Amino acid sequence: MSEIIDSFPGRLYKMSQYLSKQVPSQVRTRQFVDQLVNTLFLMRDNQEMSLRQIEAKWEWLQTELQAILTPLCGGGEALCAQEATAQFFQELPVLYAQLLKDADYYAQSDPAASSREEVILCYPGFYVLVIYRMAHILHQIGVPLVPRVMSEYAHSQTGIEIHPGATIGRNFYIDHGTGIVIGETAVIGSDVKLYQGVTLGATYVDKTLRGTKRHPTIEDHVIIYSGATILGGDTVVGHHTVIGGNAWLTESVPPYSTVYHKPDIRIKENNNPVSEQVRP
Repeated sequence: MSEIIDSFPGRLYKMSQYLSKQVPSQVRTRQFVDQLVNTLFLMRDNQEMSLRQIEAKWEWLQTELQAILTPLCGGGEALCAQEATAQFFQELPVLYAQLLKDADYYAQSDPAASSREEVILCYPGFYVLVIYRMAHILHQIGVPLVPRVMSEYAHSQTGIEIHPGATIGRNFYIDHGTGIVIGETAVIGSDVKLYQGVTLGATYVDKTLRGTKRHPTIEDHVIIYSGATILGGDTVVGHHTVIGGNAWLTESVPPYSTVYHKPDIRIKENNNPVSEQVRP
């Protein structure tokens, strides 16, 4: 038994040597995400940085992402870390403009939001959207693993799960957010609002479905209230539709529909209750 215990660190060492050349560092990727988000929105870290400092940080972020992606370039992968890093950072100015519009949409949609700054600092839905949009760029470039590490980090921080392969249009609004699940092949249009506990999933899970459209399509200007479940790759929710809370939907609905679940709620009223007197 002692020989097995003594040799175990050696096994861990061999495994670490193998994995370090095959997969990105989860810890380093999470740190990169934090640094990038806080650089895009400096108010999150309450920093006053000079232009030279921001330029230096921008160079460091590019170097860091390239280092994270480098292990994925071995083994005949088509990915080149330097080219993927360059493509990602070329997309960021356009992404940043989109994220500011997303933040404004939050501020316009939620009466509890007093400003864009409050949205950026306080709203988990916006935070997860920032990371999703960054991870989605890497996913489109063809980077393996790293986009999932990023999205699962956001999931762990917010309770909101958005697969980086999902397609989401402009002005996407998540209110509260906890428990939301958006699957890999979901397609969401523009000006869509989701509340907590919404699932955009598949009708069933099977490995043979890999590469197929398994998750629903949500067209523009749709509102989906809390607890609703919408399943299936052929399911299309038409534009300007409202899906009520706790609805279960596995088939398409036309535009301008209202879908709701009608529960059997019974309320018993106790009028003029008789109080018992306790006698000695």
